[in-house]
Amino acid sequence: MYIVLFSMVTCLSTCYCLIDDGKNEKHCGPLKQWFESTSVSVEIGKKGFHREVVTTVELSPDVVAEVNVLLIYRWPRGVYLDPYQLAAESDQRDWQILLNSDIDLEVPAHKTSGFVTYVYPTLDGPSPRLLKVTIPIHGRYSEPSFIGKTFTSVNIEPPELLLRTEKCMQLNNLDPHNVMDAPCTADNSSTCSWVKIQCQQEHAPVSFQFPVGDRTLVMPVCGGTLLVTVICCVALSKYMWKHHI
Repeated sequence: MYIVLFSMVTCLSTCYCLIDDGKNEKHCGPLKQWFESTSVSVEIGKKGFHREVVTTVELSPDVVAEVNVLLIYRWPRGVYLDPYQLAAESDQRDWQILLNSDIDLEVPAHKTSGFVTYVYPTLDGPSPRLLKVTIPIHGRYSEPSFIGKTFTSVNIEPPELLLRTEKCMQLNNLDPHNVMDAPCTADNSSTCSWVKIQCQQEHAPVSFQFPVGDRTLVMPVCGGTLLVTVICCVALSKYMWKHHI
């Protein structure tokens, strides 16, 4: 009797696993196909110390609304994002952002480090799904150069693209794509498993330049400023003495 009961439990467990695997394959199968037709491109807008990083994500036309998208940016120390600006413009954009640390707006580039942001675009619009994220960035002041260098280069790496769907549970079978943990939403209230998309072509970082000071000009500038100040003081004193002011 125990043998019969054990056989029945084993059979039911096997059937349940097969059904569960079948459901998982049903929901994860399309997800694998979406990976192959997804691309990310980055370009830089505006000039000077105030720029824009424009990221375009092209998803498969078959992507459904249940898919969540996450872009992870790893910013270099030469730039920063203004949290106050991001908060003020939150109602004017269709994406949310989460900063991994506090940002000091006044620290120069050589006294700070890079940081990470998590950007959550909203899937809304006709197919094919084109997501465009425009992030305002600002250049930090760099340490003056001793060798007459007038510009410094900043490299912006393309963001990591992560996808997630509530119905696909067994993500470990989605080779060659990696599974990693990241905040589920911009509220950072919980952590979810995401699939990091492995792009077929590695995109090169986008580079641009910020001006830097020339420390070799410190003495000439200071000397000239002091000389002009002394001349102006002498001329003003003579004028006041002459007119008895």
